[in-house]
Amino acid sequence: MGNKKLRIAVVGGGIGGLTIAIALKQHGIDCKVYEQTAELREVGAAIALSANAMRFYDQWGLGPAFDAVGYEASALIYRDGKTGRVIGNHPAGEEYKQRYGARYIGIHRAELQKILFTEVGMENIYLNKRLSTIDDSGDCAVLNFEDGSSAEADFVIGADGVRSKVRELMLGYDDYLYAGYSAFRAIVPIESLPSLPDPSAIQFWMGDGCHLLHYPIGGDRTGDVNFFLVQRDPTPWPHKEWVTPAEDGEQLKYFGDWHPAVVEMLSSAKVDTRWAMNYRMMLGRWSKGRMTLMGDAAHSIVPHHGQGANQSIEDAVVLADCIADMGKGTLSDMQNRYEYLRRGRARKVVYASVTTGDMLHLPPGESRDLRDARLASKEAMANHLDWIHGFDASNFAEPNEKQGGTWM
Repeated sequence: MGNKKLRIAVVGGGIGGLTIAIALKQHGIDCKVYEQTAELREVGAAIALSANAMRFYDQWGLGPAFDAVGYEASALIYRDGKTGRVIGNHPAGEEYKQRYGARYIGIHRAELQKILFTEVGMENIYLNKRLSTIDDSGDCAVLNFEDGSSAEADFVIGADGVRSKVRELMLGYDDYLYAGYSAFRAIVPIESLPSLPDPSAIQFWMGDGCHLLHYPIGGDRTGDVNFFLVQRDPTPWPHKEWVTPAEDGEQLKYFGDWHPAVVEMLSSAKVDTRWAMNYRMMLGRWSKGRMTLMGDAAHSIVPHHGQGANQSIEDAVVLADCIADMGKGTLSDMQNRYEYLRRGRARKVVYASVTTGDMLHLPPGESRDLRDARLASKEAMANHLDWIHGFDASNFAEPNEKQGGTWM
């Protein structure tokens, strides 16, 4: 069966699922996206898109849409959480674009999804389709949904995130693990933050066992700052649900003696939920029968490198290219090629994210001093960022075993 005649079902209408649909569209290949929610939207959170992802949205002609709603960061700054001392300050903006070939932007998830589903076309997206089972025993895969409907496909892409139902059906069990971190997030108007230095930058404030990340977002929300606060607490996670109610003020538990700008930010928005940072082990295979995983469903990641969505976008580009290059080859050959091209890269990014979390949370001592020296070094930051942000997933070179990605 030719690749353009494949009936392709994408499970999940998030960033990865919509991006694979757009990437396939670039090759003239149709697919159908099945999303479990009744409305395509994500509320109350933002996302940072680095050059390794943004380069493709620009290539696909979506740059003007991002110009209207994204905010291009001016710098990447690391600070001591208590004193506010600048540990490392690395320009972004034009210098970043020249180095990596695309922008580094902050954008609200709702705005990003609007760009993506507009490009995909609502006629190709089926809402309120919560997957229950997949029957892959016959001449095609049959997707059965909780509303009683079903769909047939020759190839199923599981792009349904860290809580992937497709992965669970492939494995026969749910295999998530708690990473030992929890997080709070909110969006704060910049006028509520008079003490904040360098408000146009992406900034990490670091301390013993916790860190704060924040960056500006654009569009109608220009002047708003998204923050993401990560704590090594509680351990173990005491709740069944991944997201639980939090008492307002709980986010300030460890920050009474931190810099006034941090306390100001964490006090300037109502925070009523707490997020468990969960992940899944990297599988040896991402495919089974007619099913293949991508993004967080294949290689969920802790957020310390800001690469979860960006790696999903890389997956989408490579998987779409592999499908387009399939010709008269077999589905299995195509799946093997996709996994070969992506597995090593994804494993390195996952590992780098774990080690970065350890780096951000160091207590006072020799290791922290070493970290601070590395964060101040242009050469060390190049080692830390170049291999991720400068990567071009459309280049089908052999996986580069010399690429770095750890800290200590």
